[in-house]
Amino acid sequence: MRMFVVAGVAGSGKSTVGAALAARLGCAFVDGDDLHPAANVAKMRAGRPLDDADRAAWLAAIGAWLDRRIAAGEDAVVACSALRRAHRDRLAAGRAGLCFVYLDAPPELIRTRLSHRAGHFFPADLMGSQFAALERPEADERAVIVPADRPIEEIVTRALAGPTPSRD
Repeated sequence: MRMFVVAGVAGSGKSTVGAALAARLGCAFVDGDDLHPAANVAKMRAGRPLDDADRAAWLAAIGAWLDRRIAAGEDAVVACSALRRAHRDRLAAGRAGLCFVYLDAPPELIRTRLSHRAGHFFPADLMGSQFAALERPEADERAVIVPADRPIEEIVTRALAGPTPSRD
């Protein structure tokens, strides 16, 4: 069974990469944005960043979704910012083999992408809060780190190859 969390700041391409990865695996995909409680969506729409207390129910919902896939013996992919080590640790706890695909993106790329994104509840004004909260995956985490500006198929191929001991 293969389980992936495609992680990164807003606008890094999590949903696009996650859907492509799930298609390649022929498995279920959920965009973590769809699992946010209504209060979180309203807060972000109002231009206020989420804090860890806001994220608790959201991370629990993502964990429950993953657990249902595990119970069914299914592969699965979820898109979730998982910005902080504590968020990734929470998602990985009790889920052996869960792999994070971290889409590494500089602020300039994200600023450009968010300025062209329409119809999403996350306003570009919150970009700074994402980078302020961001803790890049460390060597002891089960993560594949890929530049977010790489072609989608390359990112998917690298994700499926799994974590490597050295990440540069």
